[in-house]
Amino acid sequence: MKLYGFWRSLASFRVRIALNLKGIPFEETAIDLLQGQQFTENYRSVNPQKVLPALLDGDGAPLFQSLAILEYLDETHPEPPLLPLEPRARARVRGLALITTCDVHPLIVPRVRNYLGNELKLDESARLKWIQHWFNEGSRAYESHLAGEADTGRYCHGDRPTLADVCLASHAVGAKLFECDPAPYPTLNRIVDECFKLDAFARAHPLKQPGAAKAH
Repeated sequence: MKLYGFWRSLASFRVRIALNLKGIPFEETAIDLLQGQQFTENYRSVNPQKVLPALLDGDGAPLFQSLAILEYLDETHPEPPLLPLEPRARARVRGLALITTCDVHPLIVPRVRNYLGNELKLDESARLKWIQHWFNEGSRAYESHLAGEADTGRYCHGDRPTLADVCLASHAVGAKLFECDPAPYPTLNRIVDECFKLDAFARAHPLKQPGAAKAH
């Protein structure tokens, strides 16, 4: 498989975790979001939306949108499963995953931050306030569910990682990147710590990817 990603892309991070969990070999081609490589004709032919990630598997069209890619990987490589078998459990795991992929991450991606600055003329301080607000909203939602529901275990749902943990890990890394205070969310932090004890999560971390060290 070929993954188009970038070290700082939280959506690419999610796909790397899933590939690692399932033991799927892949080659990653870096598309530098900070340099605008997503807008080149070469990458637009891969993903006309000009966002990351994209995944090539065989001769079909490139796959896009991280959550769709995660479910594709789960359907084509079912072990270990990212979704429980029981319908209500699957709905809970998907719901937790969607806090990140629908409610938080779309509001803080580079194209939104650039619009806030270039079109609405918000300065860096105001943009950071926007980003932190949405990360904290997501963290509060996660903490409420994870601390208050009996299905929470060692991980978001039970005692093995699921789609929800993949998304939670990316949320937590993004919140840290933008200097959000983790202290109010002890259950979230406990689960994220458990996730990063696993090589599949640790190896996929943005700061361990090519280009990250040079950027720092």
